[in-house]
Amino acid sequence: MAAKPGLDGHDRGIKVVCAGLKDAGMEVIYAGLRQTPEAIVNTALQEDVDVIALSTLSGAHNQHLPRVAKLLKEKGAGHILLVAGGVVPKKDRLALKEQGVKEIYGPGASMAEIAAFIRDNVSLS
Repeated sequence: MAAKPGLDGHDRGIKVVCAGLKDAGMEVIYAGLRQTPEAIVNTALQEDVDVIALSTLSGAHNQHLPRVAKLLKEKGAGHILLVAGGVVPKKDRLALKEQGVKEIYGPGASMAEIAAFIRDNVSLS
């Protein structure tokens, strides 16, 4: 599942990623723009997803990404792979990973790299 948390309205990148993951043989649900962390997690649980991919360009990554990770743990869904992309400064990435974001992709990341990471790290229990 892919989504844009918060008030960020720029969705070209996440749509390209969704198309690339579909081309790589993955089923992708795009939940859309301006999603709250609660809505993202609820949709992920309802759709029984293996991965949540979030795109953030608004600078609110330190608020939204940890909240999604925390909600996943609280709802017993910590097995869902949480990845992010967009504009996330390198100085913020370690803290986000410590809070549950498994990988963060910036501009220039290849679809092959993203798809391989998902295949290698998704928990299909």
